[in-house]
Amino acid sequence: MAKHEHIRVAVIGSGFGGIGAAVRLRREGITDFVVLERADSVGGTWRDNSYPGCACDVPSHLYSFSFAPNPDWPRTFSGQRHIRAYLEHVTDTFGIRPHLRLNHEVMKMAWNADELRWDIETSRGSFSADVVVSATGPLSDPRIPDIPGLADFTGKVFHSARWDHDYDLTGKRVAMVGTGASAIQIVPSIQPKVGRLTLFQRTAPWVMPRMDRAISAPERWLHRQLPFTATARRGLLWGIRELQVSAFTKRPDELGLVERLAKANIARAIKDPALRARLTPSYRLGCKRILLSNTYYPALAQPNVDVIASGLKEVRGNVVVAADGTETEVDAIIFGTGFHVTDMPIAPRVIGADGRSLADHWKNGMEALRGATAAGFPNMMTIIGPNTGLGNSSMILMIESQLNYMADYLRQLNVLGGRTALAVRPSAVGVWNRRVQKRMERTVWKSGGCESWYLDANGRNTTLWPGTTGEFRRETRTVDLSEYEVLRAPAKPAAGRRATRKKEAVQ
Repeated sequence: MAKHEHIRVAVIGSGFGGIGAAVRLRREGITDFVVLERADSVGGTWRDNSYPGCACDVPSHLYSFSFAPNPDWPRTFSGQRHIRAYLEHVTDTFGIRPHLRLNHEVMKMAWNADELRWDIETSRGSFSADVVVSATGPLSDPRIPDIPGLADFTGKVFHSARWDHDYDLTGKRVAMVGTGASAIQIVPSIQPKVGRLTLFQRTAPWVMPRMDRAISAPERWLHRQLPFTATARRGLLWGIRELQVSAFTKRPDELGLVERLAKANIARAIKDPALRARLTPSYRLGCKRILLSNTYYPALAQPNVDVIASGLKEVRGNVVVAADGTETEVDAIIFGTGFHVTDMPIAPRVIGADGRSLADHWKNGMEALRGATAAGFPNMMTIIGPNTGLGNSSMILMIESQLNYMADYLRQLNVLGGRTALAVRPSAVGVWNRRVQKRMERTVWKSGGCESWYLDANGRNTTLWPGTTGEFRRETRTVDLSEYEVLRAPAKPAAGRRATRKKEAVQ
């Protein structure tokens, strides 16, 4: 076990949020920090998700840090391998390696009100920190539904985010459960090699063509020699997506034209009317995340693929049973069933000022001021916190906005001086959350007629931001101290003064 270590800032997680926070800390002149990572390397979701066909559905030049442009992206939509390599490159370029504490899973962290610090227990030692930045991310812990009989299944079972590369799917009878962003990449990647593929589709997704291509050598040369061209490319990609936001957040009816294009995309690839009907969604486009693929529908049309328009209900031996009663014998079950998004797995491990966990505070729904600070948890910030997700653009834009807020938060603490903490006022969190949820009512995510992973158990959308990334950038530019209570540790008497008082007491 490592000895106890006290640092100014503890960052939890080393995906885009954690590495971004580490870089920003160094750029702010703060070097007294560590990045606590439970795995043996950086990368976050781009380390964990290595399934066949894994790639990003946001253009490469937009899915990268503005302070670390990459002129050598190989494709307009890059794959997992290149995105993970990019994060490794950023880690090296900005000198983050010495701050990494790999294989350090946070088991528990509790607010120490007497010392105004966080006491952190990890799998390899203890730490204390003045400030904690939680960047564990919403796509970190796989969610596998509780299926009766699954534990007794005689074949292979794994989640898309924990892909078993040692298991050969060639000739196997495979059940793919789920039709989200991972599934539509996995299906066409494994369809040619499996013996039979059965897709369990609880809800049909809207799928649009993926405008992907190789980025030419002349383009890459131009971006290297004239960096402003890459900046302009990124700006154009950002602007297009900003213009799309109002259709999602204010005028969902404007998405009707896009729906017709999506239906034409189905018709081009699926000639069987019955299958086409099963694959056509019954809710407004955009209510669930719009998926991009040129190969998903053609794969489903192949003779070795069955689409069951029903969820998986139970497992009997090596037979999987759908909710509609369909029975299929399989050798392997692959779950593409998403992650614990609205019930963050780290939340039960975080104990606040009142002795209650973050999970307990959020049992009726997640909420945090500007997606960053939760009431009852002083000097703790979350990157990609409640209502900071996006439905049509790059999360890196939101992460960088939150890093701006983090930087100003630390500046405010320095200005205040001494052992100081900022505790967000519950009233400020309430005002912010009510405003966000009121705006959410007009969005396609609430009015589009679907159930999605954006919604929590109470039907509230605590995941997405109901506005533009530019607006969020403005909202997080600086910390408003009126929204916080300033906590100061009581001054400790000097040793000489304590001795004098003790002597006087004896006399």
